[in-house]
Amino acid sequence: MTDSRRAFIKKSVAISGYSMIALASPKANAEWLTETTSTDILQQTLKRLFKDQKIIESDKIDIRIPKTAENGAAVPITVTSSLNNVESIAILVEKNPIPLAAKFELSPDLAPFVSARLKIAESSAVAVIVETDQGFFTASEKVIVTLGGCEI
Repeated sequence: MTDSRRAFIKKSVAISGYSMIALASPKANAEWLTETTSTDILQQTLKRLFKDQKIIESDKIDIRIPKTAENGAAVPITVTSSLNNVESIAILVEKNPIPLAAKFELSPDLAPFVSARLKIAESSAVAVIVETDQGFFTASEKVIVTLGGCEI
């Protein structure tokens, strides 16, 4: 029993070591960096989430977010809507490495109200997309961040 346990531990350590080397390789890091600095990452995210559906600007979406955030690590946001039959609310931050900050699936019985704290990497637009039975609607606000949230 002792020999098989030792063999298992040796193999586990070896596999872990090889995995760490593979993850730390410059080629893997270069590929990841290329993907995350793509200028159209927001467009790719929108395409994945909403499958090229038409998204219409709406004044029936109210976004309450500070215009200037001293620290991007925790920026409060509150979203409400006067649209009927809201099914989901998605919050996207344009210049974050991963633009989708939150997505809420709502029951038709609930009021369309969500609140969260966002991590915002740098000054950028924050877009809200509301899905209803009539289609997709959007509104956005620009937020200026003096200290980036992803650097902390």
